[in-house]
Amino acid sequence: MSGRKPQHIERANLTKFSDLNLDTKVLKAVAETGYDTPTPIQAGAIVPALEGRDVLGIAQTGTGKTAAFTLPMITLLGRGRARARMPRSLVLAPTRELAAQVAENFDAYAKYTKLSKALLIGGTSFKDQDKLIDKGVDVLIATPGRLLDHLERGKLILTDVKVMVVDEADRMLDMGFIPDIEEIFKRTPFTRQTLFFSATMAPEIERITNTFLSNPAKIEVARAATTNDNIKQGVLMFRGSSKPKEPSEKRAVLRALIDAEGDTCTNAIIFCNRKSDVDIVAKSLNKNGYNAAPIHGDLDQSHRTRTLEAFRENELRFLVASDVAARGLDIPAVTHVFNFDVPSHAEDYVHRIGRTGRAGRKGTAIMICVGRDEKNFEDVERLVQAEIPRLENPMTSAPQAEKSDTPKEEKRSRSRSRKPREDKAESPKSEASLAPEPEATPAAETTPAPVEKPAKTERPREDKPKRDRGRNRGNDRGGRNDQNKVVGLGDDTPDFIAKSFVERAKGE
Repeated sequence: MSGRKPQHIERANLTKFSDLNLDTKVLKAVAETGYDTPTPIQAGAIVPALEGRDVLGIAQTGTGKTAAFTLPMITLLGRGRARARMPRSLVLAPTRELAAQVAENFDAYAKYTKLSKALLIGGTSFKDQDKLIDKGVDVLIATPGRLLDHLERGKLILTDVKVMVVDEADRMLDMGFIPDIEEIFKRTPFTRQTLFFSATMAPEIERITNTFLSNPAKIEVARAATTNDNIKQGVLMFRGSSKPKEPSEKRAVLRALIDAEGDTCTNAIIFCNRKSDVDIVAKSLNKNGYNAAPIHGDLDQSHRTRTLEAFRENELRFLVASDVAARGLDIPAVTHVFNFDVPSHAEDYVHRIGRTGRAGRKGTAIMICVGRDEKNFEDVERLVQAEIPRLENPMTSAPQAEKSDTPKEEKRSRSRSRKPREDKAESPKSEASLAPEPEATPAAETTPAPVEKPAKTERPREDKPKRDRGRNRGNDRGGRNDQNKVVGLGDDTPDFIAKSFVERAKGE
């Protein structure tokens, strides 16, 4: 492919979908979804795509990029028929959820056409996917890993692909999929049309576009890595009372922030950096009466699908997620996003908070920043080129770690490290050692020690010589009794050490 620079284009006064030369069946389906006016990325990308040109779309999340490539693709595929194992178009998405969303959009917009589709994602049966591929599909929607699995098994041929779409390319870069994307590109025909969409334009993404896109029309509707003006942002700089208590106190602060938003917070997505924290935060919220559920990559796909559906249907108020849910999920009515952790990659902040403030709605994004995250927070402010307003702690006093808030696994791991220290500090022996010892009485000094010996051992006398014979081998080497040995030296205890112990015993 040529490395020519993309051309910026402007479309004048395209205010309705009917102005975009789409197929009448597509327009009918779009009208039924309730949309009449295209977004800027849709208005800019659909026309050059229908002309057969490559397209490079740069737009922040939540601007309608999915329809920007789905609508022209359905129109372009209106004629022709797919052959077995040879899809006519290919859509690559970084996550299962985003791929499933593209499939839902295709079903909605292609309902009056005879086009077929297949969804190739992990967590589902190869056998069922093979059946769809063998019938022949017009649109193949896939994640890179699962697509390569089918290619390596010889179940798929990409030489008939006419339109190839790469969605959320910068997320592909973050997830390490760029080598896979390059391999897939090489298996598609040179004459294909490529529609390439990304929220940011990293140097590696630019290299890919220069390599595989030919004279693309570039549509950039917002500055790269900018946040939506409809989103009210804030950050709480938090310090725990101690390092062990900080996680529990941080969860208490999260609940206080939610409560402070009141009725305006009808639902929210809460983002954590680690999958383990996703589970812990979700359990904590549920224990304290908040309706929450986790979603991350380790959960079964059917479970993730049910959770997302419950959130969309308002059966679930809080969705606690890892970055698997940060991009591409079409949940338009999310009022709040809480960043429980500052994201490790600054670009993820833009995508996380882009889950709110969609389709012209107002949204709120609140972040908690602890000491170890301050460097990542500086990267976020540097990327968005703005200072995020600082928030006051909504808790009137320092947050206290609640026992009921800490999951059993966390309690167990902490108790192992603290128990010996606590036992030592609270034991009666330690308290007694602080009290003054009573002076010894004369009666105690004159009491002969041998009086207590019969009470200690009541074994028959014949056992004692046997025991002594087994222990007093040292008597043959100088007459030392084994009672004077020092542990660790055995029979080689020097005489001066043994003598010192004997003299000390006599003195006592």
